Amino acid sequence: MSGVEIITFGCRLNTYESEVMRGAAEKAGLNNAVLVNTCAVTGEAVRQARKAIRRARREHPDARIIVTGCAAQTEAGTFAAMPEVDAVLGNAEKLESSAYRALPDFGVAGEEKLRVNDIMSVRETAPQMVRMIEGHVRAFVQVQNGCDHRCTFCIIPYGRGNSRSVPMGAVVDQARMLVENGYREIVLTGVDATSYGGDLTGTPTLGLLAKTLLKQVPELARLRLSSIDSIEADRHLIDLIADEPRFMPHLHLSLQHGDDMILKRMKRRHSRADALAFMNEARRLRPGIAFGADMIAGFPTETEEMFAAAGTLAQEAGIASLHVFPYSPREGTPAARMPQHDPLLIRERAARLRAIGEDLARDHLTSMVGTTQTVLVESNSTGHTENFTRVATPGLEPRSLVATTITGHDGKNLSIDTAERQAA
Repeated sequence: MSGVEIITFGCRLNTYESEVMRGAAEKAGLNNAVLVNTCAVTGEAVRQARKAIRRARREHPDARIIVTGCAAQTEAGTFAAMPEVDAVLGNAEKLESSAYRALPDFGVAGEEKLRVNDIMSVRETAPQMVRMIEGHVRAFVQVQNGCDHRCTFCIIPYGRGNSRSVPMGAVVDQARMLVENGYREIVLTGVDATSYGGDLTGTPTLGLLAKTLLKQVPELARLRLSSIDSIEADRHLIDLIADEPRFMPHLHLSLQHGDDMILKRMKRRHSRADALAFMNEARRLRPGIAFGADMIAGFPTETEEMFAAAGTLAQEAGIASLHVFPYSPREGTPAARMPQHDPLLIRERAARLRAIGEDLARDHLTSMVGTTQTVLVESNSTGHTENFTRVATPGLEPRSLVATTITGHDGKNLSIDTAERQAA
């Protein structure tokens, strides 16, 4: 092979950072290499990364295989021990050209493969400028990295370090560059995005950042947020929900559960009532807003009654897109030391919760039929409405914004009248 191939797992922040990695590797003159940007959120994510590494070695026997990302940061030795791997870079190192220039000095086995430093020593997130996000019609912009919270199930702070924010001016500059390069929609992303600004002078908030960006980049058609913690939503964010049409009416919430005792054992900072109150207020301010949510099934000590509370919360809130994770013990986290459920029970509960999510998703699709929506068309014959509902868009021009009537759905995608549409 020639050039650099990147395999990305996990979150939108990883997708954004893969483009930064591409630029850093190309600047360093790296060639004939596969970069694997891993995720550590579950044991399954780590397993999938290892599988992809073995496949990459079979497909590219002469290429350098370099592993990085959260799993590489938290389990560096695991990946260094793989014979297929030539080098392991930490989450900070992966963004630096110097790390790729040092590759000729890397050994072939053991500790000599490792370039993973203490992520907790990183105090700043340097602005990273990318001109495009390969394979994506919407662009991601990193505004924050790391996390100061210590949820008992989560290994990610040990892969990302403590919370640190990108200065507002740099975020605006990055957004302006992407808009100039043709992007109609931008997603602000981070590990704990709603903690944005706590380490910056004047302690700006995520909502204030979004307001400022929309004011400073009037050409931007649509702005979204990635996953947020609703308990940290600030007044500026509430104002955007209520009054700003370019701020998209969709929020993905880090709920994790619906039972107050389990939420306490997870060390979450919101209650069931807090979550419902936020969603009800957002719906009052912005009718038609849709919510996605993350939920964990089978957390240690979860009784059947506690588990049921997760499903009823999703139903009461009318969650349009429920992302269900079977609980996966991560070594080094407090939850891994709690009494564990049988894996079969965990999988069974996850399947039941997913079934509730599928019913809610169909209900949401049905509620959209007959409405007029503005759709951002993507390259794979699908697009998304303003409230991030997926639409089949056969024959429409990728990257275009189209106002159209929703005529039905197939259980997964909305359908439209292709004869009745106009550019938005």
